[in-house]
Amino acid sequence: MVLAWSGPVAAQEMVFVQIESNTTLATTQTRARTYAQVLPDVNAFRARTGLYAIALGPYAAADAPAVLRDLLARGLVPRDSFVIDAAPYEAQVYPVAGDALAATQAPAAPPAQDSPPPEAPVLAEAALEADLAPAPAPEETLQESRRSEAALDRPARDALQIALQWFGYYSGRIDGDFGPGTRRAMAAWQEGNGQEPTGVLTTTQRAALLSAQAQEMAALGMDVVRDERAGIEIALPLGMVRFAQYNFPFAQFEAVNDSGVQVMLISQRGDRNTLFGLYEIMQTLEIVPLQGERARQGDRFLLTGQSQTLRSHTEARLVGGAVKGFTLVWPPAQDAKIARVLAMMQDSFRPLDGVLDPGAVPADDGPSIDLLAGLQVRRPDIVRSGFFLDAAGLVMTTDEAVAGQCAQILLDDAYPAEIALRDPALGFAILRPLQALAPLGHASLAAGPGTIRSEVAVAGFPFAGALGGASVGFGVLADLQGIDGDARIQRLEIATVESEAGGPVLDGTGTVLGMILPDMASGRALPEQVTLALRADQIGPALRAAGIAAQATPREEPLSRERLARLGAEMTVSVSCWN
Repeated sequence: MVLAWSGPVAAQEMVFVQIESNTTLATTQTRARTYAQVLPDVNAFRARTGLYAIALGPYAAADAPAVLRDLLARGLVPRDSFVIDAAPYEAQVYPVAGDALAATQAPAAPPAQDSPPPEAPVLAEAALEADLAPAPAPEETLQESRRSEAALDRPARDALQIALQWFGYYSGRIDGDFGPGTRRAMAAWQEGNGQEPTGVLTTTQRAALLSAQAQEMAALGMDVVRDERAGIEIALPLGMVRFAQYNFPFAQFEAVNDSGVQVMLISQRGDRNTLFGLYEIMQTLEIVPLQGERARQGDRFLLTGQSQTLRSHTEARLVGGAVKGFTLVWPPAQDAKIARVLAMMQDSFRPLDGVLDPGAVPADDGPSIDLLAGLQVRRPDIVRSGFFLDAAGLVMTTDEAVAGQCAQILLDDAYPAEIALRDPALGFAILRPLQALAPLGHASLAAGPGTIRSEVAVAGFPFAGALGGASVGFGVLADLQGIDGDARIQRLEIATVESEAGGPVLDGTGTVLGMILPDMASGRALPEQVTLALRADQIGPALRAAGIAAQATPREEPLSRERLARLGAEMTVSVSCWN
């Protein structure tokens, strides 16, 4: 099939059919070449507004509306295409040697001096509707489709594979070879668009596919951003985001048009330690949900996250003494579009010279423990203490720490763990790390009760772990039973806070006498200097009944306070429940 319309007519006003506009010359020329594979008379111009336009023509002003109707009926151009004169166009940029503007400058034929202007014709309503209705487009036979397809050059064949890939029908290589994979993709596209699935696109179908892709591209506003300050070049969906600010180590782009999409370009000087430090820090941010792939390897890392309300993708790598990368954040409703956007961002990412200056922060960005570079830091639902039971990293903690719904349980905010055992009656839980750990110390459980009025040490994480390490306090073993006479519990004279619950109680030799219980374990608030602890001689039998072997050999040599504090800190770990 040959697509053609009546050409210029002498002494008539000449106009164009504008089908697309873009912000950059490179994008405009690429899109114009794509349209030229299926449409005649394709031109591109620099407009007086600073934008670039792709337009068909020129056509006689009287013919242009019919040309536009025909194009729309065939689905060959975007629905918002329109007729326009040449006044807004300054210079032609595609084809490079084109002179389409010159054709619009032909002098118009002078009107007859003695003839009055003709009256506008009066059309019946039915005739007017018939004139505006698009004529049905003749369809090619399969043989004609094969012939027109065979005439396509390599760029045109690549463009079709790219468009099929864009809409998720094709996942193979872009090689211009229409093999079985491409044929299946074409048939799937035809079936998805209510067409007979022949596996060979007609000229009209090829144009419709490319036009649909062009419209989506225009809506996304994909364009190359070259950020000299951050030292990064990348294609971004400027129909969904716009630059907001620099906030070291990020160049931040905020959502526009209610897209819910955010982009951050990552740029800072550093080495592998800097890279891996960023990997850990990024996982503490609200924009990186807990569920998702985590991969750190060599000189790069990948972080993905997904929740019911948020998705994110972060990748970064070392490049010439700098950490460069990007983060893309979006709502689940944008999944289909972002799958295409992400691929283009990855393909176009190019590190440049230079890195973001550490002083690149907003003037009003005050310090906050809950913010990192203006981004909200994720906080756990609950933080408690725990202690290692063996050299493999098995951890005991209070049952209260994991009694709720935890999307993830972390040890020391870094190591995922799972529940191996819960004993709500005694009030403890056992956690198994999901990776091998090598704790500096672990507990030796006492087989019997401690000595009343003896000094004890209590290790734990006050202030919800904000200090970054376990602290050790000293008190007295006041009684071997709870306030209500419960023989499973011992009472201590020492003040503790809720995040220390789950921590170990040690005697003077470093033997673990018990585990700190939550303040409300007794069912009522306790005086400030009173703490309850589950007795170790109750814990041991419960562990053995569950098939868990914990060391029960008591230590014999008394330790100095300094050594006791060190041992308590080495065996104690923070336990956090995250959602």
